[in-house]
Amino acid sequence: MRRGQDMLEMFSRASPALQAKLTDALGRVLELRARLHADAELSSRWLAVKRFQSGRLTGTYADLLANPRYREACEFFLEELYGARDFEQRDAETQRVVPKLAKMLPGRAIETLLLAVELDELSEEMDVGVAREVALPDGGEVTAELYAQAYVKVGSKARRERQIALVDDVGTALDRLARIPMLSPMLGMMKAPAEAWGYGHLHHFLNRGFHAFAKMGGAKDFLETIRRRELAINARLFARDPDPFRPVA
Repeated sequence: MRRGQDMLEMFSRASPALQAKLTDALGRVLELRARLHADAELSSRWLAVKRFQSGRLTGTYADLLANPRYREACEFFLEELYGARDFEQRDAETQRVVPKLAKMLPGRAIETLLLAVELDELSEEMDVGVAREVALPDGGEVTAELYAQAYVKVGSKARRERQIALVDDVGTALDRLARIPMLSPMLGMMKAPAEAWGYGHLHHFLNRGFHAFAKMGGAKDFLETIRRRELAINARLFARDPDPFRPVA
């Protein structure tokens, strides 16, 4: 009986309220990026912040990237959720086709997209804040010291902890999606229509995340490692630790 209820929940469609929340969140992120692109200097500084963060995260999770079990999921997180790329096209595609997606995908898939967009919104707000604050030399790159100084000026420790919690929520949602038995063939069948209808970037995001987490065979240890390390580094930064990015035991 419980299994039947779980299957019904997995394949229930997204409610109009959930669709509206996703559309609104995407609109806010797109507006934030539009303001960012309108300021060439700030956009350049934002990219420098992103490059530093990408390098830092690659170093922090070098062991997971080297582990065949976790590598694909780790690459998905670093590149699709918190990479140095601009995801404006993917988000614009998603906003345009939300009603169509809600008819094709389980409600849990739409919930996962909403969590990813909420994480994106919070991360971008704080990254733009760091970009405004960082004492970046002309043409220079962000260093660990400069980043740490700007980091504590933007947002509270609790807000950063909320960001880490959202990372965990997105990972947990992807892990749940990976357990839906019919989602893999469904995503496979969606590839050609997605490309024809103009949301190929969105399909790539969902398909890559699903398969990375399905291959991992359980995300508990992976997500606990990320949560533990990021909380420790966050605490060091707000404590003005002189070496906040050193390995976490």
